[in-house]
Amino acid sequence: MTLNLSEQELIRTKKKEQLEALGIHPYPAATFATNTSAKDILTKYPTDPTRYQQVVLAGRLMSRRIMGSAAFVELQDASGRIQLYIHRDTLCPDQDKTFYNTVFKKLIDMGDIVGVHGHVFRTKMGTISIHVSQLILLTKALKPLPVVKEVVEQGTVKTYDAFTDPEQRYRQRYVDLIVNPHVREIFVKRAQLIRSIRQYLGVQGYLEVETPILQPIYGGAAARPFKTHHNALNTPLYLRIANELYLKRLIVGGYEGVYEFAKDFRNEGMSRFHNPEFTMLEAYVAYKDYLWMMDQVEILLEKVALDLHSTTEVCVGQHTINFQRPWKRFTLFEVIQHFTGIDVRGMDEAALRDVAHKLGTTVAASAGKGKIIDELFGSHCEPKLIQPTFITDYPIEMSPLAKRHRADPSLAERFEVICNGKEICNAFSELNDPLDQRQRFEEQLELGKRGDEEAMALDEDFLRALRYGMPPTVGVGIGIDRLSMIMTNAASIQEVIFFPQMRPEKQV
Repeated sequence: MTLNLSEQELIRTKKKEQLEALGIHPYPAATFATNTSAKDILTKYPTDPTRYQQVVLAGRLMSRRIMGSAAFVELQDASGRIQLYIHRDTLCPDQDKTFYNTVFKKLIDMGDIVGVHGHVFRTKMGTISIHVSQLILLTKALKPLPVVKEVVEQGTVKTYDAFTDPEQRYRQRYVDLIVNPHVREIFVKRAQLIRSIRQYLGVQGYLEVETPILQPIYGGAAARPFKTHHNALNTPLYLRIANELYLKRLIVGGYEGVYEFAKDFRNEGMSRFHNPEFTMLEAYVAYKDYLWMMDQVEILLEKVALDLHSTTEVCVGQHTINFQRPWKRFTLFEVIQHFTGIDVRGMDEAALRDVAHKLGTTVAASAGKGKIIDELFGSHCEPKLIQPTFITDYPIEMSPLAKRHRADPSLAERFEVICNGKEICNAFSELNDPLDQRQRFEEQLELGKRGDEEAMALDEDFLRALRYGMPPTVGVGIGIDRLSMIMTNAASIQEVIFFPQMRPEKQV
């Protein structure tokens, strides 16, 4: 196989060969046990300098200034960066200075991974540094890192992304994480967010479970699925679009609280708010309803904000979003009337289409009443809801898995949380009447015949489970990716997913 290598890669490959000729393995097979980290040293050395007289550290070389017999190097490990001070006579105490003059100065490059031994001190400029007594090459990097550019403009230092093509950051996330340390912090916060939610649900006594990703019948949401085929069973399977119907089967089975952090897959368009593969938290609790769940969601997301930021206020773009309870609550019809001046309650499909046309809202010919109302809300209301807000009591046509409203059977006992102009949470009192559920599924089949590619399929096994009896139950789904965007001030969903789906890379 012929590799299309750049000139710099060819030079580094030659350096690798020169290292091997000197008896230095560029990829040694041995454990290198560190005893500290860059962050630990920088944090604790000022108050306890005596504990850092023999440190062992490993990381990647990020910058280097060589001044004759001495050099200052920046080393980056998982915790951050620290300065190394390397002197020829310390590194090579004997007469042979080959390692410093040839290996370190000429054959080791930025991006190489090294291990160092030494002691910590302060330079004359007051910088906490490691005086290196031994340096070991652990990995030779054959491809140079992109350079983060710093330019002084009108007396201000401005930093420019190392990637001239922003999409390359997502294609080469491994490089993005190296050269942009703040990106790693986004994913640390995401992990803290999941841990905070898991802790809350665990304290409530709910059981964390796993349900199938490959499903014979996709369900639990209105979306287009990805389809595959199982060779041994000779049957089609679908990547799940939701795990709702399986979790409710577990409630039928006798668990009173279950939850899952689920990877879901929807064969739909991509945007800065949509990725075909995404993460959802879904939780189901028996003997509770959607009014109870609204209070729980407020408590949970307030806790997440406090755990991540030590305050309920989170900066997102130009907005400051406050998760402190209580949040505003509107019915769906109230919020549509508030922003459009039109009361759509009670309108039939034809009247709703007329309203959509007057407001300039595009609606597919296959859309029923529920889809039209959803389009009106999404176009004219949702983008204007910045603070976390509950939208409640949706038309029954929009919620085929939700229980009918106790006061108005044309509505569903459902709520969504809208924050920063997007839905981050969906919940409802679960429909547990098997006859009503069958009728709703059949209505979805009719929508499918009209061309609605997101209409739900009919799941006979789920209906059989309901016939055994499911207690009154409330379910909630929280979009982990969108919530992570808010909690980390990320402008796109690609920023909070390690490896987002991308269009095929153009081959040069």
